[in-house]
Amino acid sequence: MTLFDMVSGDTGRIVRISGAGPKGIRQRLLDMGVTRGTEVRVERHAPLGDPVEISIKGYCLALRMQEAQEIEVEPISGVCVPPA
Repeated sequence: MTLFDMVSGDTGRIVRISGAGPKGIRQRLLDMGVTRGTEVRVERHAPLGDPVEISIKGYCLALRMQEAQEIEVEPISGVCVPPA
C-alpha cells in the first residue's frame, strides 16, 4: 500500500521509498525525515487528490500525489480504503 492509498486519519509506518520518481526526489524526502520505519499520519487529501498532507516527526508536510505514490507503508491503525 502506498501513502497515497491511505485516507485521512490513517496511521502507517514507512516500509520503502521508491526511487522511480523525478531525479533527486528520494533524497529530498529522506532529508525531510521521510525514512524507513518512521510513523506517518495522513491528515487530508486535497479535493482532486493532490497534494496529500501528512504529519511526520511532529510537523506537517504536503506531498505531491506522485511523491505519495512512491512511499510504501504498512497500516498501523484505522481502516485503509483507497480514496474514491
